[in-house]
Order: sequence, then structure tokens, then C-alpha cells
Amino acid sequence: MAAKFELYKDSAGKFRFRLKAGNGEIIALGQAYESRTAALNGMESVMKNAPVAGIDDQT
Repeated sequence: MAAKFELYKDSAGKFRFRLKAGNGEIIALGQAYESRTAALNGMESVMKNAPVAGIDDQT
């Protein structure tokens, strides 16, 4: 199974998204958004920018 985004409402009624790996493990979480549209825009931003994102190892 391929990775997928899930859009959901949290316990406070805010919209959030999470990215799940093919094995069902959550590998990324989005912030809380006031609207569904804003959460979808957040997902779109991750999809657009993640392939070119660098690594900033701060350990």
C-alpha cells in the first residue's frame, strides 16, 4: 500500500492532516487549521515542497 494523507477533525474541532506510510505508521502531522480548505492547502504545500526539501540535522 502506498503512503496517504488523512484529513480529520481533532477533539477541539480543528482540521488536521497526517501522512501515513504504506504500513499505516504516521510519519508526519500537520498543525491545527480553522478550516477544511486551509488544511487541504497545508497538505498541498507538503506534497509540492517535500520532494525538494533538504535535511537539517540539528543533533
